[in-house]
Amino acid sequence: MKKQAFNPYLPISEYVPDGEPHVFGDRVYVYGSHDKEGGETFCMLDYVTYSAPVDDLSDWRYEGVIYKAEQDPDYGNRNYMYAPDCVRGNDGKYYLYYAMSGKDGVGGYYGPVSVAVSDSPAGRFEYLGYVRNADGSPMLDYVCFDPAVINDGGAIRLYYGTQYNFEEQDGAMESKWFVETECSMFNKKPEEILAMAEKDSVMGPVTVELEDDMLTVKSKPRHVIPYKVKGTDFEEHPFFEGSSIRKVGEKYYFVYSSQLNHELCYAVSDKPDRDFRFGGTIVSNGDVGLNGRKAEDRLNMTGTTHGSIEEINGEWYVFYHRLTHKSDYSRQGCAEKIRIEEDGSIKQAEMTSCGLNGGPLRAEGEYPAVIACVITNGHMPHGTNKKLEESFPNVNHGDFDGKTERFIDEISDGTVIGFRYFDFKGESELTLTALCTAKGRFEVLDELDGNVIGEIALRPTTGFESFSARIAFGQGEKGLWLRYRGEGEVKLLKIGF
Repeated sequence: MKKQAFNPYLPISEYVPDGEPHVFGDRVYVYGSHDKEGGETFCMLDYVTYSAPVDDLSDWRYEGVIYKAEQDPDYGNRNYMYAPDCVRGNDGKYYLYYAMSGKDGVGGYYGPVSVAVSDSPAGRFEYLGYVRNADGSPMLDYVCFDPAVINDGGAIRLYYGTQYNFEEQDGAMESKWFVETECSMFNKKPEEILAMAEKDSVMGPVTVELEDDMLTVKSKPRHVIPYKVKGTDFEEHPFFEGSSIRKVGEKYYFVYSSQLNHELCYAVSDKPDRDFRFGGTIVSNGDVGLNGRKAEDRLNMTGTTHGSIEEINGEWYVFYHRLTHKSDYSRQGCAEKIRIEEDGSIKQAEMTSCGLNGGPLRAEGEYPAVIACVITNGHMPHGTNKKLEESFPNVNHGDFDGKTERFIDEISDGTVIGFRYFDFKGESELTLTALCTAKGRFEVLDELDGNVIGEIALRPTTGFESFSARIAFGQGEKGLWLRYRGEGEVKLLKIGF
């Protein structure tokens, strides 16, 4: 590895969530949605892709804009392209599958899955058509959302769908927003939509095989896992969205975002279209579930996640995304190393700052503060389809002296910021570059909720300034943990050794 890799693995100014990593040749390509920094809704920008050599996951190359929303014939009615996936067809060409949506997701559930094609995995892609029935009509069975696709030894399989919880509580429907707004595309009353859902006719993840033209379905779609999960092994982690599919040996791994809406889960089957059994959680963007951590103790703002797993140069990784800017609208891709055990199980991965690095980061030089994998005030919120107004620590950006900076914002008394992991060589001078509105200090802890091993005093500033102290870190692979104590708020720009 020529340089170090850290999370987020793309440039800190880039926002590519819903990452689908695929190895084509000797490079890994990541396809995803494209959020705007500080955006006002989901997926505001055109598709881009990045690629890296399979033997150097620190060397990501920007391949440019690979497809524009305006290329889709439905542009003007629905202007935002949601989570895509890409597959190599039997003809050697590359096919990009995606679904269009309106602002805030409105109207994102009534259209077909669209397809674009390119001679190269790096694009550019050109519009090909929409997934259709044999008679040429758009295939609209179930909800055509978040498509995923696999070339399984020549068989092209498409996966897609979404699912909302329609259980009644005190006479109010949990899915009122979906029923009243999204399902208007069926031109039916809410009670009719609920009846459809009860008959298993709308919701849930489904799959269908495609003809070699990559557009025409061979048969009717069928559910991959049960829609009604009560009493099944999916009951605690029911499907929400974000279908993804991988084949590992002779087993099929269906990766999805659960209705807990902060985790990627997986299910396993010997067959591509049925008999999937729940496997577990692969990663949570708040470390919820890891070592028994409860949702109320989440280590970051949590919210939508979507991604998949991929074997790269003999090692397995999970790609997911984190939230920034106090919303679901500016999401950044992250990745962690995982292991598929001999029994096929995957242990939940811990969020780190060094995900693709192959080991801890060197405790030397300078790093952006926004590579922190833990940002918490002890009561972090769960994101929703809006920007949150309350004050809490978050990744943000702003202009200072004519330069756009990315930093951890709204750090207040008690905020803990963590970086996993660094390779420490003993005592070192730690430098923090920050903008402070009042006096305070950063305590350096030996672990999360651990003992204080040093502190760095801060003073009010008008811009970003550096503050330093010598800290006895000890030897070996450890986390760097900072806890702010003081009045006012702090913006943290950089850390350095």
